[in-house]
Amino acid sequence: MVGSANLNIMLKSARKAGRALVKDFREVENLQVSMKGAGDFVSRADLNAEKILKEELRGARPTYGWLAEEGGGEDGEDPTRRWIVDPLDGTTNFLHGLPHWAISIALEHKGQVVAGCVYDAAKDEMFFAEKGAGAWMNDSRLRVSSRSKMIESIFSTGIPFGGRADLPTTLQDIARLAPSCAGIRRWGSAALDLAYVAAGRYEGFWERRLNPWDMAAGLIIVREAGGLVEAIKPEGNILEDGEVIAANEAIFRSFAKAVRG
Repeated sequence: MVGSANLNIMLKSARKAGRALVKDFREVENLQVSMKGAGDFVSRADLNAEKILKEELRGARPTYGWLAEEGGGEDGEDPTRRWIVDPLDGTTNFLHGLPHWAISIALEHKGQVVAGCVYDAAKDEMFFAEKGAGAWMNDSRLRVSSRSKMIESIFSTGIPFGGRADLPTTLQDIARLAPSCAGIRRWGSAALDLAYVAAGRYEGFWERRLNPWDMAAGLIIVREAGGLVEAIKPEGNILEDGEVIAANEAIFRSFAKAVRG
């Protein structure tokens, strides 16, 4: 698959940052870790990955804006385009030696995400998509699952940690959903959860209180793989509201009904 110049910049940048993160992951016990909030950590590796991505992406496209987890937002000379970046989605997994974390990069144009990549560097799986060009994992075309029965389907979510106020709501979601499905997973990386929906590994994903950088890239990958994506409040805005439901078309209605209650 031959992508645009912008997509190729994204893939190259993700691989470069991924190499640095894999090296740090091997030495996870030696990382300097500081507390960023209850149950939420930031590491030297995280900050170093963001520095690499910023140098690569803004070096190649200096006029584009920037929004990232650690460094916040910056306006660009071109007000219509910006990078939305999570240098390490799944930091807690990373710091516990669990090989399930990713780099997420999205390109937004006039308020719409037009390209995205999610790179699982530990497994060397690069999920990516560009508007109108389909979704891919490395050299393979992605397609959402074709399962249409809830009882055969597995779903993923994030379970709020550290006393967050939305824990009761998520537990209620799980109570409604669990009896009618084949399983619910909580693997700790929203970016990879969305990529896995695109790859047909999960039938669906939902979560509240996400940040734009957690899901911007994953949203276009799911859509380009044939999946449906909506805010949990049906008329809501996913990136602004920070909540999402994603699933294959066959299961979406039943799944969304269970989540929305």
